Amino acid sequence: MNTSKQNITRMAVIAAMMLLAAFTRLIPHPFNFTAVMALALFGGAKFKNTSLAIVLPLIVMLITDAILGFYSLMPFVYGCIVVTALIGTAVGRKSNPAYVIGGSLISSVLFFLVTNAAVWYHNPQFTQDPSGLMMCYDIAVPFFRNQLFGDLFFNFILFGSYRLVKSKVPSLAY
Repeated sequence: MNTSKQNITRMAVIAAMMLLAAFTRLIPHPFNFTAVMALALFGGAKFKNTSLAIVLPLIVMLITDAILGFYSLMPFVYGCIVVTALIGTAVGRKSNPAYVIGGSLISSVLFFLVTNAAVWYHNPQFTQDPSGLMMCYDIAVPFFRNQLFGDLFFNFILFGSYRLVKSKVPSLAY
């Protein structure tokens, strides 16, 4: 198989896996236990084209947000997706379990810190001082646990499945 055809096959497999994982937002699930950040990390690690690695998870989010409903903190969530895809490009250079776990943990913490700071800033229920911010983070800890475990779980599924498919489909192993 020529390199161009291999690249198209590889991109199609990665995109299909990401689209399947996107459905985790549309089925019943615990808060923040979805594959969203894993999609971004996986896309960043596996797509050679950084723009595609960023744009595909954003498109997936936009489509699922159109179904589920738009919300005021979308720019912060989407920003975390972009940064996570960029973290994924670093993970992809090494592509070993330690880097995947590290990238997953970093993206979970990033999401927690950024989105909850945005909630604090935009919510008048919290005082606009360090104690209000800490209260917001404290209230969000259960969501963080779900985010952390969800990200690790879905990264394990995505990266592990891709490794398995790659071992069975020689044209993906370049």
